[in-house]
Formats: sequence, C-alpha cells, structure tokens
Amino acid sequence: MIPRIFHFIFGLKAQTEPFHLLHYLCLESCRQVNQPDAIHFHYANEPYGPLWDAIKPHLTLCPVEREPLPLSSYETSAEGQLIAREGWSYAHEADFIRLKILLRHGGVYADMDTLFVQPMPSHLYQQACVLGEEGALPDERGILRPSLCNALIAAVPGSPFISKWLDAAYHTFDGKWTSHSCQLASRLWEAHPELLHVVPRRYFYRHPWTPDGIQNLFERHDPDVRDVFSLHLCNHLWWSEHRTDFTRFHAGLLTEEYVRASASTYAALARRFLPPSPLSA
Repeated sequence: MIPRIFHFIFGLKAQTEPFHLLHYLCLESCRQVNQPDAIHFHYANEPYGPLWDAIKPHLTLCPVEREPLPLSSYETSAEGQLIAREGWSYAHEADFIRLKILLRHGGVYADMDTLFVQPMPSHLYQQACVLGEEGALPDERGILRPSLCNALIAAVPGSPFISKWLDAAYHTFDGKWTSHSCQLASRLWEAHPELLHVVPRRYFYRHPWTPDGIQNLFERHDPDVRDVFSLHLCNHLWWSEHRTDFTRFHAGLLTEEYVRASASTYAALARRFLPPSPLSA
C-alpha cells in the first residue's frame, strides 16, 4: 500500500515575502480533503508570515537534503540558458529531491501549486506507483508524444519505477525543462508498463498549461469537476505580473477577497479552505 503521507517541497531559495495564500490553500486543502496520516513539509528556507503560522502546526517539518546540479548542463541549449538566467533551476533540484523522498519513504508527492478537490480514490493507494497524464509534448523531431506530469506522484517505498526514474534522470538531465522528468517518465512507462499505473488527465490535470487552460482556472468558471481530484495551477506561467502571455492574472491578485468573491473555477473550489478570519494582512 502507498502510505497516506503527503510530501511537499518548498523554500529552495531564500524567502523574501510572507507565505502566499496559494501555498496555504494547497496545504489546507490537502489536510481537509485527503485527511492524511501526516503532511511532510520538506524545506531549505522556512517560510514566514501569518498564513505560515496558521498552517505550520499541522505539518511535520523536514529540513531538506539539497541536490546540486551541474551548471554546465544549462549552457547547451537556449531553453537551459533561459532557466539559469531566470533563476528557475531550483525547480530542477526539486525534481530530483521528490524522487529520493518517495524512494525512501513512499507516499504522495505534490507540487505546492496544487489545490485538492476530492479525496484521492482508495484503489490508487493499492498501486506501486501512480502518475497522471498531461497534454502531449513534442519530441526532438517535433512529434507529439504522451507526457506524464511529475507534479503529483504516488508510490510505495522502494518503488521500482521511481528507482529506474531517478537513476535515468541523472544521465538524462540536460538543463531543459522536462527532459529528465515528464518526458523521461513517459519513455520509462513505455518500456516498463507493469511498474506504473497511469490515470486519465482530468484526475490531476483537468486544465492544461495553455492560455485557455490557465484562464479557465482563474478568469472563467468550469462547472465540470467530475473525477477531478486535484488541480495543478502551473504558477510559473502566471505568477509575475509582468508575464501576460498566458493570462493577465498574477499572484498579487490572488487574495482572500478574490477567493471569497470570484466566480472563477479556482476561487469556487478553494473558498471552503480559507481561514475563518483574514490572516494575510
């Protein structure tokens, strides 16, 4: 059985702003919806602020073992150079840390830009490893191939799939966004289908990482949440107010007032997890 322990990774870079409402709602929705045996919060730099103080008592704090990656890998492609220049390499570090945590402890890993909607089905805990399908990605030839997102992974301790994935990721890492993660997972699934249970896209990735998908989360209302157990919010695509190619929505607009009053998909589903009185001020 997959342990009913949820793992989150945060604070791989210095914390310069109070813990954000989106992150609080991720953890609080996990706590209320899944009612796990424990929530392990793996961190290098501890968050701060009123929302952190409110959620901290419900977490098991786990100082993280860092996973330095070769800087030379980012120099071989324009994509890698952009990731290094923007300071996003911590996300790659988290890709490796999550696999090591699951291999050692088992449980359910989720990104901090997740909102939990319904309890994960009990039958999934009986699998050895679980991933969800996301939208297809083009390979090096431009041909669309299935992609398995690593934003939510469930596994037993010592999962053979996670072990193969971690070993291959060290050899595959090239500084690009998903070569060692989602695309590699898909190739391993093709080679070892008996080691992995794949669930339909709508389970964890109902709204894809496209302008339409992001706008359906934060600007429009999608009433169809059948078989939706969590939402992946892809916050790197809209967090900054200066990035408007996906949406004009940004982190500064995601406030308690927005969640209480907006008719958007995210606000309608997140509202019940707000603290009873404002804490973010």
